[in-house]
Amino acid sequence: MNVEKYTELLIKWNEKFNLTAAGSREAIRERHFEDSWALLPYIPPGSRVIDIGSGAGFPGAALKIAEETLDVTLLDSLLKRVNFLRAAEREIALPLNPVHARAEDAAHEPDFRERYDFAVSRAVAALPLLACWCLGFVRVGGRFIAMKGADCAGEAREAEEACALMGGKITEIRPYVNSGASRSLIFIDKISETPENFPRKLVKKLKFEKKRQPF
Repeated sequence: MNVEKYTELLIKWNEKFNLTAAGSREAIRERHFEDSWALLPYIPPGSRVIDIGSGAGFPGAALKIAEETLDVTLLDSLLKRVNFLRAAEREIALPLNPVHARAEDAAHEPDFRERYDFAVSRAVAALPLLACWCLGFVRVGGRFIAMKGADCAGEAREAEEACALMGGKITEIRPYVNSGASRSLIFIDKISETPENFPRKLVKKLKFEKKRQPF
């Protein structure tokens, strides 16, 4: 039921705020909900999860709807997106914990730093930059899962340095298919603590450019 309620609210907000290019109910379910649910087999019930660059709530809100025991935080730097997530939390009675902040700032806050079992991110930026943003949120022994397109092997190689500096290691690239399109999940395990002065100095040092992907 919450899928339908969330979709209706998203369509309503999308008329004014352009939160997603997928405008129909069918497209929202296939391109956003079902794609987000590709993560479910890899995130155990009861896990603490942060969605970096959550946008209209994908994958984080979709994960919470499918598995209510997850403790989910949705982080985004644009207020219009966070306001939508707050409206969804209020109107659907869906605990989402929306946070309006930049990832490179929030990752230094005690309430967020290395507090999560999983960080997830979908269609936000190139993987080297994502590693800089996301790994500071993950506890040692946890995992960052990046949702990417099919052709991501080169991007993964480019991210190895950033992952290592942030305390992570790429352990697997797993392909999957959504709506007839090939996608990939990149698994990055957190093997050591992130140095306390990262991510901000790391992002500046490595000079990675932001690059959205067409989901």
